[in-house]
Amino acid sequence: MSDEIKQLKLWTGNHYNEGIGRDDIFDKLREECGVFGVFNVPNASSLSYYGLHALQHRGEESAGICTVDTEDGNSFAYHRGMGLVKEVFDKERISSLKGDRSIGHVRYSTAGESKLANAQPLIFRYRDGDLAVATNGNIVNAPEIRKELESQGSIFQTSSDTEVIAHLIARSPKDFETAAKEALQRIIGGFAFLIMTNDKLLVASDPNGLRPLVMGKMGDGYVFSSESCAFESIGAEYLRDVQPGELLYFDENGMREDRYAEVERRATCAMEYIYFARPDSDINTINIHSARKRMGKQLAMESFVDADIVTGVPDSSISAAIGYAEQTGIPYELGLIKNKYTGRTFIQPSQELREQGVKMKLSAVRKVVEGKRVVMIDDSIVRGTTSRRIVNMLREAGATEVHVRITSPPFKNPCYYGIDTPDRKELIASSRTVEEIRDMINADSLTFLSNEGFIDSVGGNDGAYNRGMCLACFDNDYPTPVNEESDKSCSC
Repeated sequence: MSDEIKQLKLWTGNHYNEGIGRDDIFDKLREECGVFGVFNVPNASSLSYYGLHALQHRGEESAGICTVDTEDGNSFAYHRGMGLVKEVFDKERISSLKGDRSIGHVRYSTAGESKLANAQPLIFRYRDGDLAVATNGNIVNAPEIRKELESQGSIFQTSSDTEVIAHLIARSPKDFETAAKEALQRIIGGFAFLIMTNDKLLVASDPNGLRPLVMGKMGDGYVFSSESCAFESIGAEYLRDVQPGELLYFDENGMREDRYAEVERRATCAMEYIYFARPDSDINTINIHSARKRMGKQLAMESFVDADIVTGVPDSSISAAIGYAEQTGIPYELGLIKNKYTGRTFIQPSQELREQGVKMKLSAVRKVVEGKRVVMIDDSIVRGTTSRRIVNMLREAGATEVHVRITSPPFKNPCYYGIDTPDRKELIASSRTVEEIRDMINADSLTFLSNEGFIDSVGGNDGAYNRGMCLACFDNDYPTPVNEESDKSCSC
């Protein structure tokens, strides 16, 4: 075993086989999930297919669509499968899902096994008919609720935390709308829910707005999505973001607005702006590409270094790299290229082959970086293994210096709201100084964006705490109660 691999094993808390190589050779943060809904628009399944395809970056493990056919007694039809949207659905499958309303889901999760039973939307039969649930996020107090429900006789079909809300609704003696509202008032966490019955669609966002959810208009109907980029793919008009604690009901009488919780603190996930959302999406009316460019510009003002070229780690850091280059006047170049055709995973039986797999997913452009002082822009450092690999890749391609600039503050704390993060002890910034991290990733210099610089770059509500963002992964200030011993993985 090489000295470098021994160091990688040490740095990842001895999670040598599972931490580095599990499902991905990179140690980047995992995407969460994505939801897409349609109400009162013909060919809802086709719209959901294209909408989910636009949200594919949020989850690549499974996909599913459930429709209601109003011309066939409001009957449910659904299909779920493991894999990408284009692998799960074909023309015949989509045409079999008839109706003018639907909810769909793309999933990445470690909360529950990777199996079809956990793919969403989750479908149930209860006393009032059919019930389908799709969500993005995590229910922090799901284990306690699940234990309570099981003691009362509930039998869970899946290991997904999302199922608890279905049981809370089904066990309530009250009508669906009241039962759903009371169920939402019981759960704690970050979530965006689409809940559908044979005659109603319910849309809800968590009381802090941690997970994004937007509403659009299409003809006489409505569409809903985790990100606004999906509306462009189907020609829908963006209306607004679903507000924290808001509850929307849709039925044959149209839309009704309600609330199930008041907003005590708006706290949209900072990593949506930094890493997860597509550059062409808007969250809380803020364009992601523009925000990331401002992060790059701010990073340049906070940590200028004399260099020959600026390059970004594809894909989420490209916008910030452009901003850094514009601010400094240093030319932006494509010094790193991502191979988009290696598939969702690249699991290999040995660490040596995994190391080779890095070069299959990412390549340095030798003629661009050779003999150059390079500023490498990236969005975050989690365990540090990826950053070291990329720095060394640039050096092997002939870069004389590699200066790493990160467009987020140091990632020190785990997320409990739907992002799959390592335990605190495995986060490199939780126990090491910036200089120690710089040495470990083999960079000539390393700087992170400041908390204040990040907040100012994104913008948002001037009067709100942290301008309406959750920075818990940086500052340990969680907007809800959390149990650090609980499962923090994405429940969707």
